[in-house]
Amino acid sequence: MRRLRFLQFDVFTREPFGGNQLAVFFEGDSLSDEKMQAIAREMNYSETTFILPPSDPKALCRVRIFTPAAELPFAGHPVIGTTFALAQEGMIRAGYSPVTIQLGIGLVPVELLYEGQRAVFVWMYQPTPRFVPWQGDATLLASALGLTPDDFDDAL
Repeated sequence: MRRLRFLQFDVFTREPFGGNQLAVFFEGDSLSDEKMQAIAREMNYSETTFILPPSDPKALCRVRIFTPAAELPFAGHPVIGTTFALAQEGMIRAGYSPVTIQLGIGLVPVELLYEGQRAVFVWMYQPTPRFVPWQGDATLLASALGLTPDDFDDAL
């Protein structure tokens, strides 16, 4: 059985067992997409991240984000928590900020605030959201939202 190094974090809190849980795996480049998805399903946190080498030279690393059911191109708390993990593991030099993380949506700048040698606060600059017309089944969407297709305007 293979062993993988990972850290668990409670993001958005100073209290143990509070906030949003996150598992961060450091050897993402050694795993297939299917293995990453299986690990995320097994962890059963809202998100699990995997750190890989970047394909863009401007980025510190590439981060893939998985829920138990699917990969996400972006999510806030995994970016924040993964940045803390990178700092804690010395992959970001103490006092260094900002860093650029490569995600499914592209490059995202992340800033760190330090107290001495320890990162204590992280914030990110995310791109402005883009809204696109729904391409799926309007009846299923309406049902999931407790609506009917007639409740939608013609843009859907």
